[in-house]
Amino acid sequence: MIRQVIHDPIFLGVKSEAATKEDLPLAQDLLDTLIANRAGCVGMAANMIGVRKRIIVLVHQGTYMTMFNPKIVQKSGEYDAEEGCLSLLGGPRKCKRYQVIKVQWQNADFQLQSKTFVGFSAQIIQHELDHCNGILI
Repeated sequence: MIRQVIHDPIFLGVKSEAATKEDLPLAQDLLDTLIANRAGCVGMAANMIGVRKRIIVLVHQGTYMTMFNPKIVQKSGEYDAEEGCLSLLGGPRKCKRYQVIKVQWQNADFQLQSKTFVGFSAQIIQHELDHCNGILI
């Protein structure tokens, strides 16, 4: 189900809690909402649709990817970036990102996964993890 995107910085500024198997329908809603906004959006976190859970979805190498409880375990290659956000009104904002990140997360079966991401996919994940951590760019 496509949900409304939240723009309230007070709501978005609160850390999200761990996702559980009961949140699988929420992940599908998040993915549906990302797909509905694909013309201007490449990633979303669950708090962007009004639920403070650690779930993100993104476009990675042309396919959609869902991560439950993701965390960055390694990072390198810091650089300055400028990003926009579907949930934040106004133009792009400056932020610090890393070119290479190693992420651990759980898949839809809640099995632990690990992968190194580089470039734009790494940037998207960092942006969405900021959302999970209550950080607004």
